[in-house]
Amino acid sequence: MANTLVVTQIRSEIGGKPQHRETLRSLGLKRIGHTVEKPDSPEFRGMVRAVAHLVTVEEK
Repeated sequence: MANTLVVTQIRSEIGGKPQHRETLRSLGLKRIGHTVEKPDSPEFRGMVRAVAHLVTVEEK
């Protein structure tokens, strides 16, 4: 099985830059505490890095 990233939103997008809000939506995160699993690829790692201050990441 390929590696996956477990991404959890821990902070609000309110007051954030529009591009950060769009990145959270692209990751599939909708609210604080929401968790999604994404494949471990450079594309998703870059998205996570852009909003690292709003999310936590675990490798699975």
